[in-house]
Amino acid sequence: MAPIARLFDFIVIGGGSGGLACARRAASYGAKVALIEGSGRLGGTCVNVGCVPKKVMFNGASIVEALEDAKHYGINVGSHTFDWGFLKQARDAYVKRLNGIYATNVAKDNVEYVDGEASFISSTEIRVNDAVLSAKHILIATGGHPIIPALEGAEHGIDSDGFFDLEAQPKKVAVVGSGYIGIELAGIFRALGSDVTVFTRTAHILRHHDSIIGDTMMAEMKRLGVKFEHNMSAHGIKRHEGAELPLELSWSTSGQEGVSSGSYDCVLWAVGRAPNTKALNLGALPEVEINKTGHIVADEYQNTKIPGVYTLGDVYGKSELTPVAIAAGRKLADRLFGGERFAGSKLDYVNIPTVIFGHPTAGTVGLTENEARQAYGDDGIKVYQTRFTNMYYSLTPYKPPTAMKLVVAGPEEKVVGLHLIGRGCDEILQGFGVAIKMGATKKDFDNCVAIHPTSSEEVVTMR
Repeated sequence: MAPIARLFDFIVIGGGSGGLACARRAASYGAKVALIEGSGRLGGTCVNVGCVPKKVMFNGASIVEALEDAKHYGINVGSHTFDWGFLKQARDAYVKRLNGIYATNVAKDNVEYVDGEASFISSTEIRVNDAVLSAKHILIATGGHPIIPALEGAEHGIDSDGFFDLEAQPKKVAVVGSGYIGIELAGIFRALGSDVTVFTRTAHILRHHDSIIGDTMMAEMKRLGVKFEHNMSAHGIKRHEGAELPLELSWSTSGQEGVSSGSYDCVLWAVGRAPNTKALNLGALPEVEINKTGHIVADEYQNTKIPGVYTLGDVYGKSELTPVAIAAGRKLADRLFGGERFAGSKLDYVNIPTVIFGHPTAGTVGLTENEARQAYGDDGIKVYQTRFTNMYYSLTPYKPPTAMKLVVAGPEEKVVGLHLIGRGCDEILQGFGVAIKMGATKKDFDNCVAIHPTSSEEVVTMR
């Protein structure tokens, strides 16, 4: 006998940032909500193997850098060592506490947490474990996962999830990939003392960001001792048991004959991410459209092609950032359950600020210079730039750069892009993101009195 379906107003598949935010907001309006998560822990990528533990590692790396800076201010910190295992244990305990806080908040908000893998029976029914759940509204917020390339021996490497499983610090690391994830983890490894080489398919890094960020980041990483292999294609990994550096990575370089190889004790693949859809049995929903990257297609209101089925976050694939998923989730819940005043509620995906926790940090919002030229034409934009050394480094023999670019468009010089890299830029960007979202012009920036002495004052004094 088939199980009797349990009825809900809203079923959310995925207990990551977007799913949690949407489920809790819906429940706040009195909706009966089920939240399904199959990993055994709430929080998704961000809390467990992403933003949060990454920032802890970044903080540790930044402290090591500060200890080096201290002597130039007359502060004698003596010798110091770094214990990777200690930091991992403390970091994991912190993440576990967050998992518990999420579970508590879900229960407090009267969201029913169902531990298990969800698969569609129909557009209104979900099978999870031995139960069937039914709802008029179902959200797919299952997130994504890092890709391991289909190369010989690739399984001997790790991905960004595996970074957080490392029990000891590798001596020599190959990071294959030069997007923000690879660059962030390469910077952490290097600051904590590992020998690091970044492998990239082109002559550049961070290619989806403005060139001022990628070029400045690469130059500073090289100064810090990170090596780069450009224009390369990875061939695979061979494992040599018992060797001090057991992983032999092989690759070819465009324009050069032959195959090169190097030995490492850690190879980290940072070659992209893919959406989590395999377990969902989307074959039961033939009307749902999947694009060429495997993401679920939806409109600006997060509606899929099937009424009552929605998607957002990394499985949707647009601006794959935690705060984006949270904001989209809350907007969706407002529209579905918040009454007539939220009937048009949706997330505006334009001018979303984002930060790279590299060494140095970087931040960006709006169009790159190239994107602005394509949108407005060469004569329709103007670019303001500045480079300087943060005063923090006034007493150090090394002078890491800070670089800023303001892209404006039209005769009113509306700000359509802001790109920052250098110490503190991660914290600088948020306020300027508000201004740009409100439609600020260069004149508005000019009319703001500078705060001195800060790096941020340069944003409002560029000429």
